[in-house]
Amino acid sequence: MPKTVDNTFDILGVPFSTLSFAETINLLEDWMGGAVPRQVVTANPEIVMNAREDKEMERILQQADLVTPDGIGIVYAAKILGGPIRERVTGADILPPLFRKADREGWTVYLLGASPESNRLAQANLSRLYANLKLTGRDGFFREEEIPALLSDIRAAAPKLLLVGLGLGKQEKFIAKYLQDLQVPLAIGIGGCIDVYAGTVKRAPVLFRKLNIEWLYRLLKQPSRWRRQLALPKFALTVLLKRFGK
Repeated sequence: MPKTVDNTFDILGVPFSTLSFAETINLLEDWMGGAVPRQVVTANPEIVMNAREDKEMERILQQADLVTPDGIGIVYAAKILGGPIRERVTGADILPPLFRKADREGWTVYLLGASPESNRLAQANLSRLYANLKLTGRDGFFREEEIPALLSDIRAAAPKLLLVGLGLGKQEKFIAKYLQDLQVPLAIGIGGCIDVYAGTVKRAPVLFRKLNIEWLYRLLKQPSRWRRQLALPKFALTVLLKRFGK
């Protein structure tokens, strides 16, 4: 049975939240303080198109407790299809308020992902920003046979927030598979955010973010991403075909 919140709008089979950024933060803070394990996916057009070819990913998106519109393409698609999505709610933007909440409460946050050095640097940098925040974690380079020990480590830390940066698809599948076993109140896939907090990767400058062209900045920094970026025109075309009944 789907576990998404009631306020959703379907875009190509994905139930996106229609909550504003502020409403989303309030909800996530409440979930973080609770006892029910919940999965949040921050989904962009690339994830939507991936789910159209990957049935497991499609199921995860449909059953996640919340899917936020991470990408201006999702907002534009909602407008084309007549949906009430008002603004982007990106993974990078929801993290600071959640860190502040965890800092105020003295909660534990577990960072899973990136290289050992990036994970260590991210924890160190975040500890300087949030003195009361309890941080722990490990890198994302682990073998299948190491997973039981990893799960034991997460359970022992008893985090209120589990942030998983294993890359598109892999992180969402990890959370979906082990969330009930871990009983973490809130788990979110965060892509490359650990590297950003480590300082090894820079987020797009503010101007790119305000113009909603972060994708262009990432492409300029990493031209090898062009194959992944092909999902954007495919997504736009698929939305237009749906809008005009093709």
